[in-house]
Amino acid sequence: MIAAILVIGALSAFFGLVLGYSAIRFKVEGNPIVDQIDAILPQTQCGQCGFAGCRPYAEAIASGEADINRCPPGGEAVIQNLADLLGVDPKPLDEERGEHKSQPEVARVIEDYCIGCTKCLQACPVDAIIGAAKQMHVVIAEECTGCELCVPVCPVDCIVMEPVETTIDDWVWPLPEETESAEPVAAH
Repeated sequence: MIAAILVIGALSAFFGLVLGYSAIRFKVEGNPIVDQIDAILPQTQCGQCGFAGCRPYAEAIASGEADINRCPPGGEAVIQNLADLLGVDPKPLDEERGEHKSQPEVARVIEDYCIGCTKCLQACPVDAIIGAAKQMHVVIAEECTGCELCVPVCPVDCIVMEPVETTIDDWVWPLPEETESAEPVAAH
């Protein structure tokens, strides 16, 4: 009888130690699905989805508070990837949030009109605008995500959105247009 109690006690202690070690060793920080959703989002931090950035939007999608079609910068590609990840049907982009632009854009400050009010500095979610009060501001094109949040806050309308310049590093050969009347080439 005492031997059985000792064996059960020893087994309980052993399994308790194994479970305790496993809980520490294999601990998962946060929600892994949120990380996967956040990796799909374009990281523009624009707030067009109605959230303060891509991470809060990812958390809202994971918890079921937000739909997958609220990201204009990501467009249909992001919606399709989110639908595939979550196992839901893709939906068209929510037009109330804005429209997807196939050509990426960056902000540019028209120097002659800038009064140095710093409102664009405060609106930029990625700190892509540099300048000081009563000094002309400049947009760092490599950092600008094209979110357009700086445009409406400018009191003198000196910020314009321009297409990103295509360079040799990011140029892609366009796909040929498919024609319906194309005839197959006969093999000789």
